[in-house]
Amino acid sequence: MTTFISIVLMFGVLVAVHEWGHLVMAKRAGILCREFAIGFGPKIISFFRNETLYTIRLLPIGGYVKMAGEEPEFVEVKPGQNIGLGLKQGVVESIYLQADNPKADQVMTVEQIDLVRELNVRGQSGDAVIEYPVARDAFLVDGQTKTQIAPYDRTFGAQSVFKRVLAIAAGPAMNFVLAFAILFGIGLVQGTPTGESVIGNVQEGSPADKAGLVEGDRIVSINGMETKEWTDLRAGFEDQGGKETQVVFERDGKERSAVITPKVQDQNGQKVGIIGVTNATERSFGNALETGISETWRMSTLIIGAVGDLITGVVGVDQLSGPVGIVKMTDQVADNGLTMLLTWTALLSVNLAVFNLLPLPALDGGRLLFLLVEALRGKPIDPQKEGIVHFIGFALLMLLMLFVTWNDIQSFF
Repeated sequence: MTTFISIVLMFGVLVAVHEWGHLVMAKRAGILCREFAIGFGPKIISFFRNETLYTIRLLPIGGYVKMAGEEPEFVEVKPGQNIGLGLKQGVVESIYLQADNPKADQVMTVEQIDLVRELNVRGQSGDAVIEYPVARDAFLVDGQTKTQIAPYDRTFGAQSVFKRVLAIAAGPAMNFVLAFAILFGIGLVQGTPTGESVIGNVQEGSPADKAGLVEGDRIVSINGMETKEWTDLRAGFEDQGGKETQVVFERDGKERSAVITPKVQDQNGQKVGIIGVTNATERSFGNALETGISETWRMSTLIIGAVGDLITGVVGVDQLSGPVGIVKMTDQVADNGLTMLLTWTALLSVNLAVFNLLPLPALDGGRLLFLLVEALRGKPIDPQKEGIVHFIGFALLMLLMLFVTWNDIQSFF
């Protein structure tokens, strides 16, 4: 149960931070955001605040921010339709699609209505023709469902290319920020490696523990080879797995010696020698900041390299992991403590950012590519054509997701 809660919270945070980036920048651009959703499918929890419906949905496989103008409006009022109007000082604040709604102050048969640019409604009530202005934040009411209208200047397409780029790019950007914040926090709390050949923690029962090494010892040489940096120490033991190794170390200003037999461990298909120690750490804001930046960059380049290997065929699609595989790995990581789980969360956050920036339809990168084309052409691409491309891209992504999920399930058996 603990692992399940950890996984749900982890994925929830990753998606929420990503979508929150879209939401904040879209609102700053003046775009009406109808819904901020975590998950897909039926609503579990929902509340309305500041023009936006916030929902948590049943299927935890992503999320979305529904911006006005990104897709056709799902509630329409047409000429000849009977509607009720909720008025305040002669301005329409509510349009009731059921004309007999008891809250309606006026009933009319619509002759002309514009809820995008002119913001007015004209129609016949009895023998009179009446016309009212419509408030910019008026609501369409269909039974229990209320939908705020979106004047043209508050739609996604009405914004400059620059503002739309910011609204789309803010999602992946926030995942990079989240990864940095996690790694920076770990560095502040636990300290960052010094990089020197000074021992930090010594694992109980490890070769180093059996040889008498303790925290604070500085490794001076390994088999006569001088060691100054932690990388020298690691390299010195890597090819000594199962072999007696002469070590000179410094403690309290005095040099001492010991014989250590590193344990053989498999790392990425290679047999290496390890002695069961970690690098000494130090706590400082500067070091934590540097580590947060450098580790986020390292993770990013690692994932970009993996994507490159996939494109060039070095790595096959059958080697990809989907949600099931990630859940399995998260379960394993969670068993190694909170620090490892947080580091894994940072890695997944970077992975989500990089994946979303790929120039593929239905992803943020695909949408950014269309905006780039629009900027170069000086005019937008036909929304219907763009929608078809994104739909096909989404369908192909779903097929890929099913494929990798099937691979994950097969690997269990």
